[in-house]
Amino acid sequence: MSTNQVFIGTDCGATMSKVGGVWADGTTISTKLHQHPTSSQDGPNAVVTGWVAAVSGFLAENDLQWDQVSSVGLAIPGPYERYGVLAHSANLPRSFDGWDFYSAYSQALAYKAGRAVPLVVGNDGAFGGVGEAQRVRGATSAGVLMLAPGSGLGSAYIDATGLPLQGDTLAGMETAHMAAPLQLIGAKPYPCGCGRTWGCVELYTTLAGLPYLLADRLASLPDHPLASSTKTPREKALSLRGLAQQGDALALELFDLQARALGVHIANLCLALDPLYVVIGGGLMDPESTSEAFRERYLRIVRDTAKPHLWPVQRERITILPSTLGELSQAIGAALVALYRSRG
Repeated sequence: MSTNQVFIGTDCGATMSKVGGVWADGTTISTKLHQHPTSSQDGPNAVVTGWVAAVSGFLAENDLQWDQVSSVGLAIPGPYERYGVLAHSANLPRSFDGWDFYSAYSQALAYKAGRAVPLVVGNDGAFGGVGEAQRVRGATSAGVLMLAPGSGLGSAYIDATGLPLQGDTLAGMETAHMAAPLQLIGAKPYPCGCGRTWGCVELYTTLAGLPYLLADRLASLPDHPLASSTKTPREKALSLRGLAQQGDALALELFDLQARALGVHIANLCLALDPLYVVIGGGLMDPESTSEAFRERYLRIVRDTAKPHLWPVQRERITILPSTLGELSQAIGAALVALYRSRG
């Protein structure tokens, strides 16, 4: 394999799509975040056009050419009807239901590169785990669980091979839509974008549920600036991360609740999967978006909440730590899966 070959990863987020890449030896090309609006409101064709534009921008930014691209990986939220075909996603419009994104992206890549470009696709959370696992476990084969709260909750379990658990129907590790233990976190059930109304874990750990949580708390806090704000519920929720960095008590209270919810979820998954490492990714762990004090507070609550539910040996051996790739984990992971698959 030529040393100047590159493997590109595309991460389709609900709001922004990100691009990363690795060399043939698995080392990261750049840790600079390169992203492009997903534009899902404009339909599938606009999304694919944006992916290709983002890859072109990444290549230009790193003095690379399309003829160096050996393979591409695409990380995209599930669930799937079958490989490369989207089922109903909680974070994308219904116009994407049944979308054959594998064929659409393959054709767009071939047109841009002037040749067929091998493409591998998979769950965004699963691919994010591949990127983080490569870094956290080094030369060992220890199991790695990754959870990445963002617009939704990405989840992954990486086994000894370095590849993610995907399951027989490609729905493995779709843990975002497991029922949250509401009695343990002091919350009530909210309707999820997936159609379930029992209180999916995603609603208590990510942006998806913050509008509900915020509205409930604002009902008893009429003097809080957000109570009289004319912003939309989503805009109010998006402002909470910045307010938390400034020490706003309400914002911190809501993120503390999310940390407790994630801690219980981690404990349940550790009882099932028994990894040595648990990596927390997503925007809340991004040093450019949150303060060190905020991240330490969040992780402390996650650890303190998870610990009592674990077996004694797990309390001693399992390490819960922040991601090192941050919002790039899924793009880098997609690139690594493309590399690993190319090796057969």
